[in-house]
Amino acid sequence: MLIALNKPYGVLCQFSGDGSRRTLADYVHEKDVYPAGRLDHDSEGLLLLTDDGRLAHRLTDPRHKQPKTYLVQVDGAVTDEAVAALRRGVTLNDGPTLPAGAEHAAEPDWLWPRDPPVRFRKAIPTSWLSITLREGRNRQVRRMTAAVGFPTLRLIRVRIGGYALEGLGPGETRRLL
Repeated sequence: MLIALNKPYGVLCQFSGDGSRRTLADYVHEKDVYPAGRLDHDSEGLLLLTDDGRLAHRLTDPRHKQPKTYLVQVDGAVTDEAVAALRRGVTLNDGPTLPAGAEHAAEPDWLWPRDPPVRFRKAIPTSWLSITLREGRNRQVRRMTAAVGFPTLRLIRVRIGGYALEGLGPGETRRLL
């Protein structure tokens, strides 16, 4: 079984918790499925869950290099130089990243409001990027955008390999296999 979940902002990527925060158990009611990978509690979007250990391994093991695509809202007007740096790969405190697919993006017309909303500052614009990685370090996209001078405000994963978020609202699931 393979299930796609549009993980809302603020949800922990685990089924158990202390009751103070929402968890996957609030959205996924199938038994014996586990997340194939993670999304930080402050990230949103596509999370795949499965009961198949081999499939989970293929989706998450870095040797398989499944591309993961994110829409990223950043603080400031992103420059072409920053996009070029992301494409080349940037050096983080744990070493250089692989080159990323990176390009300017428009704010999606299908985007749902976030609760709580992203901060708004009149004097500083925000902009959007599409970033595709083939590795998955802890908080990597956030660290990469900060390294090129544009801190992440909102992060939404829209694709993992051949699986896409398409049409799922926050908290909604769809059975894929």
